[in-house]
Order: sequence, then C-alpha cells, then structure tokens
Amino acid sequence: MEITGIISGIIIGAVIGALGRLVIPGRQRMPVWLTIVIGVVAALIGTAIATVLGVADTRGVDWIELGIQVALAALGVSLTAGLYGKRGG
Repeated sequence: MEITGIISGIIIGAVIGALGRLVIPGRQRMPVWLTIVIGVVAALIGTAIATVLGVADTRGVDWIELGIQVALAALGVSLTAGLYGKRGG
C-alpha cells in the first residue's frame, strides 16, 4: 500500500466518522482521533459488507455502500461514546 492510499483511507475514515457522529443525537465526549479510527474501521467493514451484497460497485455514487458505512460508524460512535463517557475521559 502506498502512502497516498493510507492518507486517502484516513481522510475517508474522518469523513465517515464525522457523518456517523452527526447521525447520533447529543454530544459525544470522545477525541477526534477516535472518531477517525471508528470511521476507518466502519469504511472497511462497510465496503466488505457491500461487496458481499453485490452493491459495492454501481454506476455513479455508491449510495448503498456509503449508507452502510455511515450506519456502522454511527453504531461505533454510539457504543464508544457510551463506554468512553463512563470511563470519565
């Protein structure tokens, strides 16, 4: 993997993580780096799920894949914010 691929993955992860945070109501007390990590993981898992479902490569924007990724990011942010908040961090 090239450095541009890694940087692209981080940027996409940040966007997916941010969208996941926007979907969850209220304020999430967790660091930005954690949101990016959740976004990267959600993007990878979402792409894998979309590939299995056969909707990863469509004409134009892959809205179904994006929706899966954002839903996974929202789930990840929700779970992590709950655990992170209980920790007192």
